[in-house]
Amino acid sequence: MDSLVEWILRHGRPVRVLVDGRSGSGKTTFAAGLARRLDAELIHLDSIYPGWSGLEEASRHVHDELLTGNPARWRRWDWEADAPAEWHMPNPERAWVIEGCGALSWDNRLQASFAIWLDAPDEVRHRRALERDGELFAAHWQMWADQEREFIDREHPQELADLVLDTRHDPSLVSARRGASTE
Repeated sequence: MDSLVEWILRHGRPVRVLVDGRSGSGKTTFAAGLARRLDAELIHLDSIYPGWSGLEEASRHVHDELLTGNPARWRRWDWEADAPAEWHMPNPERAWVIEGCGALSWDNRLQASFAIWLDAPDEVRHRRALERDGELFAAHWQMWADQEREFIDREHPQELADLVLDTRHDPSLVSARRGASTE
């Protein structure tokens, strides 16, 4: 992963990294490790989605409020109250890693310094998601997968990525598909 960190840092400052992939692809695990290595603030779209049907809105929120907002900010979604909660203002001097389904849109990519797409087979992703979130997510899996598919068909995030990683075995030990070393 040190080579990946060096590669990202060569893309200029401020460092803004987008980590995207379908549910269960390992985004949170991978992004947490990357954020530690970059000494970056980690921003999870899971904290921003306005409910189970909010992938599109969260993607726009990242662009409008976080990447181009002045000041940069994001609003937490209170899942229990099913309502918007407090605003957060990340430190503009620090690197940011923004992870979640919908992070890597065309508009967001134009504002980011680096973008990564994580990929794993459907059966691996499904198993991971259910192991992680259990029955809570099982009831919403298909609706969420449909939103992901619509987003991917429109935005083509895997083509916008600087790096596409195969996370089928372990999201913390990835293998690159575009020739970059991630050790």
